[in-house]
Amino acid sequence: MNRCTWAADPAMWEYHDREWGVPVHDDRSLFELLILEGAQAGLSWATILRKRESYRRAFRGFEIAKVARFGARDVERLMADAGIVRNRLKVESAITNARATLAVIDELGSLDALLWRCVDGAPRRNTWRSPAEVPARSPESDALSRELRSRGFKFVGSTICYAFMQATGMVDDHTVDCFRRLKR
Repeated sequence: MNRCTWAADPAMWEYHDREWGVPVHDDRSLFELLILEGAQAGLSWATILRKRESYRRAFRGFEIAKVARFGARDVERLMADAGIVRNRLKVESAITNARATLAVIDELGSLDALLWRCVDGAPRRNTWRSPAEVPARSPESDALSRELRSRGFKFVGSTICYAFMQATGMVDDHTVDCFRRLKR
């Protein structure tokens, strides 16, 4: 079975085959992936994927309102948690992003409404023949990054936003020979 070559071990196969590139519209799931993509900065996705369950426990199931209420004690608790990436800026950005997400939900009704408008509400299907063709960013990820930053979000550079867009199905970057692409 052909799959995207970045999925190089059983855990990555599972993620690739069941999640990556599938359109996500649930705010909690979108928030989770936004936080995990930010945590990945400078690391491999495999590292974050191995820590995902620890992140879910540490960040209260990524319930946005709960994370938004985290304070200094929670930051210290998270900094002592070996199950997550213990980078203070990344930990604090998750809390900042939860608060910014609540503001977006208050204004627009959902995080989904803000995020998916960068692709006009429908996934962009690319036709990459090899992984070398897949970009690290796009005009849409540049625009999403600017929008999120203007709303106070952190760890949302264009490259992080593009990876997030791939993960949430906003862009379909399965290579043309990948079985996931072929079954759509």
